[in-house]
Amino acid sequence: MSSTRRVIWHLVLGIHLALLLVCSAHLGAVRAQPKGQMTWAMHFTIAPTFWEPAETAGITSFLFLYALHDALVKSMPGQPQAPSLAESWSESADGLTYEFRLRQGVTFHNGDLLTAEDVKFSLERYHGIGATLFKAKLQAIEIVDPHRVRLHLKEPWPDFMTYLGTPATSLGWVVPKQYIERVGDEGFKQHPIGAGPYKFVRQREGIELVLEAYDGYWRKVPHVKTLVMRSIPEDATRLAMLKTGEADIAYAMLGEMAEEVKRDPKLTLAYSYGQGIFFLIFNDQGDPTSPWHDLRVRQALNYAIDRRALSEQQTLGASPPTGNIVPRAFEFALPIEAYPYDPEQAKQLLKEAGYPKGFDAGEIASGPPYHALAEGVATYLQAVGMRIKVRPMERAALISAVREKHLAGLTSFGSGDLGNAATRLEPFAVSWGPFARISYPDIDALFTQQSAERDRTKREALLHQIQQLMHARAMYAPLYELVWPNGVGPRVAESGFGLIPFYYYTGPYEDIRLKE
Repeated sequence: MSSTRRVIWHLVLGIHLALLLVCSAHLGAVRAQPKGQMTWAMHFTIAPTFWEPAETAGITSFLFLYALHDALVKSMPGQPQAPSLAESWSESADGLTYEFRLRQGVTFHNGDLLTAEDVKFSLERYHGIGATLFKAKLQAIEIVDPHRVRLHLKEPWPDFMTYLGTPATSLGWVVPKQYIERVGDEGFKQHPIGAGPYKFVRQREGIELVLEAYDGYWRKVPHVKTLVMRSIPEDATRLAMLKTGEADIAYAMLGEMAEEVKRDPKLTLAYSYGQGIFFLIFNDQGDPTSPWHDLRVRQALNYAIDRRALSEQQTLGASPPTGNIVPRAFEFALPIEAYPYDPEQAKQLLKEAGYPKGFDAGEIASGPPYHALAEGVATYLQAVGMRIKVRPMERAALISAVREKHLAGLTSFGSGDLGNAATRLEPFAVSWGPFARISYPDIDALFTQQSAERDRTKREALLHQIQQLMHARAMYAPLYELVWPNGVGPRVAESGFGLIPFYYYTGPYEDIRLKE
């Protein structure tokens, strides 16, 4: 081949390769564009409070927060505390100062740049779970520059990053200061603006929330263009929607519904392994005129319930019974075995307490989709003479009523918030806990002591002592550690169940995919 022809050949080859690279890049960009729609059938009524980070009262809210908003630090695949809006953070040697360096170029869905002002604003307006302790520990929030925030504490707080950087609370989730100051808190709930992978499109309050992929999200462009979250409290309707393809994900396929999903070759039964505990709250145990004030009556209730049978009925036996509201896998957890099922012992304790023929126990309040669990509990209690009726409530209404201490009798409740033993105990065990119906000075003192204790061994001993006291006093009636069966439809390539460790719901949303 002549030199001239060789030059021409190399030139043509170079142009061809360049065109291939351009085409490949173009195809890659095309592939990266979000497409399609996924629909979730939710087991509860959707309330605007669930996407307000300042008000988060439990794990349910994170189902929405992971879509609409973002946090300084949050639990992500492979990382219990992953750098997010904060690229990095540091703690001073004395444990009194934390500095966060913010990721630059992050924008909210309305185009506003996220800065240290938004972080300070979000921290100061937070009043959800853990807020009382945070405000008691906080000395000041300092804006060092637009991309650096420094928090000064009054005393060391070993759990600070657990409260801020895991779904123990939503303390570290950031909202837009200027937008909220313009539209107000209620305006924000009607049209939330966040910095998450999906932006708000519309809502039918209590019924449906529609979100659309935000192509400016810093981590990655989501795979799916539109997310539709529908409130379907009726169990059979959620299952029917999954079977017909109206829903791609159906939460809480409990009992017989789980069996039906397993039998259908087009569907997948996806267990989510979180750190939730179901337990009963004795709403009146602090009232000396109530039967529940008597320790023997509370112990009788514990002996009256067959926890293993309830697990079989609700979760096909996947949920192990427990005697603690703190899950075994948590740091500083004290393993406590569940009360054995012993109805005769329950009747004997009731007799000793002065109720040989039982008593009228009022109501047991429950939220969806766990009314059948409450019915099962009521059946066992009635069998030993505790005459009680189930009172079904909506999820948001139940949480609000428990916080405001409006309920009498019993409440079937649970907590799936992540963290450790301290973060799980605080809402329920101490006088300032938002869900506590009784408190004891010795438990308050132990909790306050452990919150500033930097020696891990000493801290564990203090937290174990609290858990022992709670069990001895039967402050709650733990049932089981929840393992949750859900349904996944045939169009789904990646549901997101199990990607975030110990998180019950699907996520992160930007990693969820439909089949090509």
